[in-house]
Amino acid sequence: MTSTAFRIGGDLKVRRLGFGAMHLPTEPGPAREASLAVARRAVELGVTLIDTAYMYGAGANEALLAEALHPYPDGLLITTKVGVARSGSSGEWKLDGRPAVLREQVEHALRRLRVERIELLQLHRIDPETPLVDQAGTLRDLQAEGKIGRIGLSEVTADELNQARQIVEVVSVQNRYSLLDREHEPVLRACEAEGIAFLPWRPVAWGQSGAQAEVAAVASELDATPTQVALAWLLGHSPVILPIPGTARIDHLEENLVAERLEMTPAHRDRLDRLSEVA
Repeated sequence: MTSTAFRIGGDLKVRRLGFGAMHLPTEPGPAREASLAVARRAVELGVTLIDTAYMYGAGANEALLAEALHPYPDGLLITTKVGVARSGSSGEWKLDGRPAVLREQVEHALRRLRVERIELLQLHRIDPETPLVDQAGTLRDLQAEGKIGRIGLSEVTADELNQARQIVEVVSVQNRYSLLDREHEPVLRACEAEGIAFLPWRPVAWGQSGAQAEVAAVASELDATPTQVALAWLLGHSPVILPIPGTARIDHLEENLVAERLEMTPAHRDRLDRLSEVA
């Protein structure tokens, strides 16, 4: 039976199947009210890992989650990301890992989330124009100051992960990964070897039509949806994978969480494993 829990950093226990808040609308009106309802329903259903970032609406997504869920129930982890900022001249998003920017974004995140410490803070991207030692070192300093509990990375290579681990303890990696998109398999295996949580974003992305047909066939045989099959495959593929599927609809949220109870036969899993050869 696949384990449904994981301890990030060895001590922070979460339910492996989490929720990505990126797609929740934050503008005032009915859509925002629906977003608040989705976030609250996720927690009602036992989700204990919710992922957000400064980039999601320049902090609006963080504020939305605080409005929906604060005061937070015991055991709920809201993880956020910093290191991407708007350009002052064009207003476009760009990587920005300068120490002053990272520190400012963390301070604002603390206020928006209404917490004194962010239990898991992830570097959204490594800024190639800022030395990694400065980026990771700043997060390490904020951790020493008690403003960050644990540190993670996002969209990194195995080599970058190794370099960062020479500077600071890394407890999570958030890379693009799914049943049909396994480019970062080496990173996943590096995380598995070290007990580092691997949070795949875009966890149910689809590839070629032939691969989609095979997923649909397995779903039909299991009386499940293709999305549920994709999530169940992730949970069984590695014990360090913590999928964070996102949605703005309660029915889709509920559907996603059922994937945790979906049991595939070894034959089903073998068929799905082979899809990486054609996707």
